[in-house]
Formats: sequence, C-alpha cells, structure tokens
Amino acid sequence: MANAAEQTIYVLNGPNLNLLGTREPQTYGHATLADVEKLCAETAAQYGLLADCRQSNHEGELIDFIHEAHAKKAAGIIINAGGYSHTSIALHDALVAVKIPAVEVHVSNIHARESFRHHSFTAMAAFATLAGFGIDGYRLAINGLAARIGAKSQA
Repeated sequence: MANAAEQTIYVLNGPNLNLLGTREPQTYGHATLADVEKLCAETAAQYGLLADCRQSNHEGELIDFIHEAHAKKAAGIIINAGGYSHTSIALHDALVAVKIPAVEVHVSNIHARESFRHHSFTAMAAFATLAGFGIDGYRLAINGLAARIGAKSQA
C-alpha cells in the first residue's frame, strides 16, 4: 500500500442503520452507529488502515460511495447494505464493477429471520459475509479484509 488513499477502507452502512441502538434492540442490540464507527476506526488502526465510515438511507448515495472508493483507490469495502442487501442488484453491480475487495456484514443473523432476508445480492459481490455477531461482525470483517489485502497488525 503505497499512499494514504490506498490505506483507506470504506465502511458503508445502509438504510435504518442510523437507528441502531433504538431500532428493535431485541434483534439489533443496544450499540449505536457511533459505537460501530468507533469500533471500525480502532480495528482498522491496528492494521495501519483508516476507516472512512458512511451511512445513507439512499441506494444511489451508497452506489456513489462505492464509486468514490474506486476513484480514491480504497483498499477495501465493508458493507452493511441493510434491507438493500436483499433487493439491490444495482449495489451488487457497483461492487462488482469497482473490483475492490468487499466484506458484507449484518448485525443480525439474516438466515434465522424472515425468508425474504435469506438471499443477498451484495453477498454475491463480496468475498465474505458475516451475520449474527452483532456489531462485533464489523471487527471480524476488518480483520478478514486486512488479511485479504495483506495489511499486517501494527501491534
């Protein structure tokens, strides 16, 4: 990784994730999006990476973030597309088009929930998926992404 832009990973959160901590805590827990972003920043820093955390309730804006990650030569993408995971071919296509290593994260275990959540278009564009670990899934995703891109622990 030659420059600062290449040492950045994008952490993208989709619709309703801004409501973490208050939305259905029995399913999503009590951690907030700010807690997720802090966890991501701390975990990324352990590998000399910078976590650029973004959230949007708008599909097109998430696609713009993916395109920006490509333009800025980001090292990787962690994506929790929320409900768009199950509906958005456009997000799938954007992830495939940019050819940036991506990991999909879901706070809840989508396979233990309603059947419409069992299929994920974004998972098909990612090299790995984590579901059901709560917000710790983000930490695990960054660890896996770091290993995939060859980033070594700074500890």
